Amino acid sequence: MTPRVLILTATVGEGHDLPARELAAALRERGAEVAIEDGLAAVGGPMRKAAEGAQRLLSYRGRLLLDLQYLLFGRFPPGRRFARWITHRMGRDGLAALVERHAPDVVVSTYPGVNEPLARMRVRGELAAPLISAITDLSSLYFWAAPGIDSHLIVHPESEAEVRRLAPDSEVVAVRGLTRAQFNHPPPRTTTRPTIVVSGGGWGVGDVLGAVDVARSVEGAGVVVLCGRNDRLRAAVEQRAGVTAHGFTDQMAQILVDGDCLVHSSAGLTVLEALICGCRPISYGWGVAHIRLNNRAYVRHGLADVVKTRNELRAAIDRALANPLEPDTSLAALPEAADEVLRWARPTAGTSAPGPPRMAAPPRPAP
Repeated sequence: MTPRVLILTATVGEGHDLPARELAAALRERGAEVAIEDGLAAVGGPMRKAAEGAQRLLSYRGRLLLDLQYLLFGRFPPGRRFARWITHRMGRDGLAALVERHAPDVVVSTYPGVNEPLARMRVRGELAAPLISAITDLSSLYFWAAPGIDSHLIVHPESEAEVRRLAPDSEVVAVRGLTRAQFNHPPPRTTTRPTIVVSGGGWGVGDVLGAVDVARSVEGAGVVVLCGRNDRLRAAVEQRAGVTAHGFTDQMAQILVDGDCLVHSSAGLTVLEALICGCRPISYGWGVAHIRLNNRAYVRHGLADVVKTRNELRAAIDRALANPLEPDTSLAALPEAADEVLRWARPTAGTSAPGPPRMAAPPRPAP
């Protein structure tokens, strides 16, 4: 019998859509029937408008609003409880209708905004299919992880402790396969020139131009800038001499393999991809809301340098170029996310789960 998998994402950032696409492709290769849906569209109403409107706040004037929103509904316990209650109240009908239409054997979410209503539905018996959260952040996992979620797939083994604190009875598995397939076997390096990669994520946020100017001041270094879907940023970058600018690209593995350090603003999967490729990550330019907590975790686990000023950034780049990073091959030994999903899509007869809870892999050595 062909397993049916429903993957829920949200078109508010490539950090949610890309894992959904990559997971879907791997599942289809394994013979599964897969549907990808926008979970926010199913929820609708004010929650969808608020999330989709967040892109308009991605400026320095919007940072205070984003910080305040996250403080109230992410870090303030009464606000977090209210957010969980209201998202379930607002989202359950639309999500239930979506699940009923697809009749999946398992539901996977790559977007934390729909995890909480789904988790509560699962606890209350309103969702019969097993529920999996595909977590692509390192820390600040308040809505990524929740009781009621059957399995949490993490891309950073270091995330396990926080997930277990938030959902102590759920499975936690460190996996690969939520990044582009090219990162399973990165290509060889094609340049000997020291290269600095600057990225503002899919939306091109933060002080990208400031980071570019600092990178250009490094004598003898090449500068590659990833502007995502921000065409205005790309036009501004292209006015600077000696810089190679990219919009949204499918050549990330080659770019990061050729890079010696990555100056990145928005945390997420790009930092993981840099570690895989041996490109030393530096977080700079957008330490807002949940990204601030992810930055603290990067420092705590020794995974990335975090700086606040342009002077600090120049010093961090110099350190990175003086201390080359070896590619992280430990993640290649992790199980594939698609295989873990199919374990839940094909449960042992008479059980609601495919066996004893799995444990995450041990954290990788600090670079």
